[in-house]
Amino acid sequence: MGGTGATGPQAAALVQVVEGVYAWVQPDGTWWVNNAGAVLGDDGVLVVDTCATEERTRRFLSALDRACGGAPVRWAVNTHQHGDHSYGNSLLPDSAVLIGHSAMREALLHDPILDACPPAWTPVPDWGGVTRRVPSVVLERELTVYAGGRRVDLRHPGYTAHTPGDVVAWLPEERVLFTGDLLFHGLTPLVFMGSLEGALRSLEWVRGFGPEHVVPGHGPLLGAADLEEVLAAHERYYRFVLETARAGVARGRTPLESARECDLGEFARWDDAERIVLNLHRAHADLTGTPMDLAAAVADAVAWNGGPMPTTL
Repeated sequence: MGGTGATGPQAAALVQVVEGVYAWVQPDGTWWVNNAGAVLGDDGVLVVDTCATEERTRRFLSALDRACGGAPVRWAVNTHQHGDHSYGNSLLPDSAVLIGHSAMREALLHDPILDACPPAWTPVPDWGGVTRRVPSVVLERELTVYAGGRRVDLRHPGYTAHTPGDVVAWLPEERVLFTGDLLFHGLTPLVFMGSLEGALRSLEWVRGFGPEHVVPGHGPLLGAADLEEVLAAHERYYRFVLETARAGVARGRTPLESARECDLGEFARWDDAERIVLNLHRAHADLTGTPMDLAAAVADAVAWNGGPMPTTL
């Protein structure tokens, strides 16, 4: 499964963001390596996301159990459907109430990668002993959970962004925001199962919470000052993808041809740069009003990369 080096699962750390609120930060945050978290209340723990594999999820839950003095996990929320945030759901206690957006639940029910991961990554991920577990409680726009006296607002932006079913977890008193993959810190954002226009729109929505502490879906934690820089970088990237797609469509280029012809500029230094191909597939499909072929998009990303995409799983 994962390695044991500086970016392997042993490098992950449970960080206390504020008292009783934790982030599980997994370097280096690239393919399949996410952040998760938890909120400790008087009557138990609310978990925010799990991890891609059995090994990584067990490490997270064990660290959380030690930090919380064995307090039971009573609730969990998935910020979206992708397996790095949800495949470990089955390792949560059977008694825990699992929450997510209705679109997220539907997508995870039909996610084929959990059953048979294509050889698009190297090494091919080994999920371990996890099984499909979807939310039993769903929301459309918002839901508030009280972990003891702690309020946790679960919010959907009202439109497709990273995915159709994005949910953030917001602690208004502590000013802590878990963004899921609406934010990637220090690596290339991924929007191929969502909407470039929606992802761009979501940046102002995230800013509107006025958080003091931010747990992004991938990458290091953020403070209020760092957040503005990251939001601005996301905006530049999304606009770059949209402009590249518009020019490519006008010239009759395919998404892969558009990706090969464009200069990534400042974004070339971000990890997972091959996501430009996936994001352009999304943008081309939306601009032309045609369905997106996910398998073709992944194959083109592998072609652009010159081989399977790297992961530490």
